[in-house]
Amino acid sequence: MKKQYETAMINRGGRVGEVEAPNGSFHLKIDKPGLHSEGTNPEQLFAAGYASCFNGAVQHMLKEHNIESESEVKARVSLYQHEDGSYQIGVILEVSLPGVEKAEAEKIAEEAHDFCPYSRATRGNIDVEVQVV
Repeated sequence: MKKQYETAMINRGGRVGEVEAPNGSFHLKIDKPGLHSEGTNPEQLFAAGYASCFNGAVQHMLKEHNIESESEVKARVSLYQHEDGSYQIGVILEVSLPGVEKAEAEKIAEEAHDFCPYSRATRGNIDVEVQVV
């Protein structure tokens, strides 16, 4: 396997702190999930990354099949608590492919799920559901 890219982020303060890129190009206040949070939480960051990565995979598959569509992906990330007090996330990926028939859209979404690095990293570790909407 050949490394194509590497990045880094630095967190101080855990879930009530901050995260930043070493070069200063990215800086966010981190807060616990909740209605009155003033910062972004790790689940939102994961959702942003997964939605972006998965939509890139969808666009790759559209190109492979010579299909044009303005794809959109919403990643809904949930935080679950186990009986032992530990936590786990789950993801629902909502894929919208305007102008593409449902059966073809489902095929594109399935192929994207096989191709996407986030999907490959989470496979067998967390529940990920892909829905064509």
